Amino acid sequence: MLRLRSKFTYRAFTLFFLFAVTMTLSAQWTAQEDEGGIPAYNAGAPPKGTKLPAIMSKGDLWGADAEHPYQTHAYDLAAKIPVVLHQQPCYCYCDRIGHNSLHSCFEGTHGARCSTCLRELYYSYEQHKKGKTAAQIRAGIIRGDWKTVDLDSAASMN
Repeated sequence: MLRLRSKFTYRAFTLFFLFAVTMTLSAQWTAQEDEGGIPAYNAGAPPKGTKLPAIMSKGDLWGADAEHPYQTHAYDLAAKIPVVLHQQPCYCYCDRIGHNSLHSCFEGTHGARCSTCLRELYYSYEQHKKGKTAAQIRAGIIRGDWKTVDLDSAASMN
């Protein structure tokens, strides 16, 4: 009887421990997003004379990174508004992997693989074409206005 009780206690303790660890880790991720956690961005344009890293060329995309027209077209548009992208947060929270703005997503293949980055890029480009400032675009991104972008139809945006 004692042996059964200790087996039960051990299993109960193990389950409790796993539950506690899971809750602790999930609370950490939730807190970062729910506490008004705006991802990294740059509040203004880079200082004069500062050269931003290059946006990757759409010609360098291949395979899964170039399956859809909206993936490659996004890189063409990103190259047209690098300073605007430099001032935008990215809600895929890629700042956790070292990105400092939406611009970072299009310096490599990350932007082609992420629907959040792509939607934010198309939203930023569309708003820029309407004459909005980078700060106004950022406010729209923070509000979540980018979530309504349809990627298939965005591929024809000029």
